[in-house]
Order: sequence, then structure tokens, then C-alpha cells
Amino acid sequence: MPGISASPHIDPLVWGHGPRLFEIFVEPTCPFSVRALGKLDALLRQVGEERITVRILFQSQPWHMFSGVIVRAILAASTLKGGKETARRVMDAVGAHREEFEFTNHCAGPNMDATPNDILRRMEQYSGVALEEAFALPDLQSAIKWHCKYARQNGIHVSPTFMVDGLIDPAISSGDSVDAWIERIFS
Repeated sequence: MPGISASPHIDPLVWGHGPRLFEIFVEPTCPFSVRALGKLDALLRQVGEERITVRILFQSQPWHMFSGVIVRAILAASTLKGGKETARRVMDAVGAHREEFEFTNHCAGPNMDATPNDILRRMEQYSGVALEEAFALPDLQSAIKWHCKYARQNGIHVSPTFMVDGLIDPAISSGDSVDAWIERIFS
């Protein structure tokens, strides 16, 4: 493929560099994940990047019918110029238009006739990021499997799920304020 290395760098979705590790397992079209993702910038601003490391991981869920396609496309975006910031732009675009990537009651509606290529084009349109070439990178499969294995080994079943320093904290919710998150993360 012209323009992209056969073994691209898949930029980890990590922000901050502090000693406290806050991991969030998300499904990009889950309304609760979208709500949680919308709080990460405020969390980093309030706490400071020197005090916390935030890592986004994917918990692809089969009832979100195009979840696998969307997760692969976001990881593909991380291989492009801008790395994780480009991936975040794509993820934010999906979140802003999440209902256009979903099915009615997870089994009906306009997306019944959509193809993975339709979903990819929609993601490109909303994010302004050309994804088609990067989406075809074979190395993405290893990254997808790593996210899946990491979630499974940690007993992750739902999105979003939050971990602090390697331990799941079921008391943290997407509905909580950023201040409530900070209290839990640093307690």
C-alpha cells in the first residue's frame, strides 16, 4: 500500500504521564461510553497530566452491530499522522453521531442495509480523516486481539468499565461528575 508502512506504529490511546493509571474500557457507539469519553479532557485538565495517565481501551460488544468495524477504524486512525489525536478525532466523530452507527433495538432500522464500507465512509465524512487505506493494515488484527485479551483477563464485561491502577472500580460511573471521578481515583 503506498504511503503506509507494512508494519505501522499503532499509537496507544494514552494521555498524561502521571503515576496514577486510569483505564477506561469503551465501546465507541455505547451512549454511556460516549458520555464518559466526553469527560476525559476535563479530568486531565483538573488533575494535571503529571499526576495521571489515562488509557482508552476497547470493549467491542456484539449487540453494537458495527462495533468491530468501528474499533478497527479508530485503531487504523492511530497509525496515521497525528497518531492518537487522529484516533481521538475519529472516535469523537462517531460519538457525536452515534445513533447513525447503531441499529434500532440492536436488530432493525436503516443500518440493516449498510455495509462496512458504508460505515467507514460515514466515519471519514464526520471526522475528515481518510481511513480506507489504513483500515486494510494487517497489523491491526493484533492490536484488536490485544484489546480483547486485555479486557477478558481483567474480567471486563460492560462498557464503560473503569480501572484504577489495575483494579476495576465499579463505583465509577459515566454519569458521575469529573469531581466524583477524581475523588474515587485518588482515594
